[in-house]
Amino acid sequence: MAARLDYGKASPEAARAVYALEMFVKGSGLDHSLLELIKLRASQINGCAFCVDMHWKDARAAGESEERLYMLSAWEEATVYTDKERAALALTEAVTLVSQTHVPDAVYEEAKKHFSDKELTNLIVAISTINAWNRLAITFRSEPGKYQPAKSAKH
Repeated sequence: MAARLDYGKASPEAARAVYALEMFVKGSGLDHSLLELIKLRASQINGCAFCVDMHWKDARAAGESEERLYMLSAWEEATVYTDKERAALALTEAVTLVSQTHVPDAVYEEAKKHFSDKELTNLIVAISTINAWNRLAITFRSEPGKYQPAKSAKH
């Protein structure tokens, strides 16, 4: 599929606004590995090939194992994730599918067991941010496969 539009050129102000959210997330104090997992999982749910490609590559460049990445689509059955990661992944799914789930109390309460109020807020901003990126990339058909992680991606 050919790209429809380069949204960064069409509206640099809009791209900078979403990028500012991304920079907040990056500096939010949340674990880098956890952030890559939620970005990848939300992108899988949304069917965003561009972001799946990007976050798979970024996670690998940062030292994430192949096993934890290929098990991500079946994380509920996989034993390779911590309880904290599992709570974040459940929250990622609920927030990404908010029109279907309305974020069930059980999912929210489990996340509260593992994250402070500030971390929980930052986590939901991180989930919302990747969902915004997914919607831009899908709508404008950003081309997957060409992304290369920065050499300093390992954290």
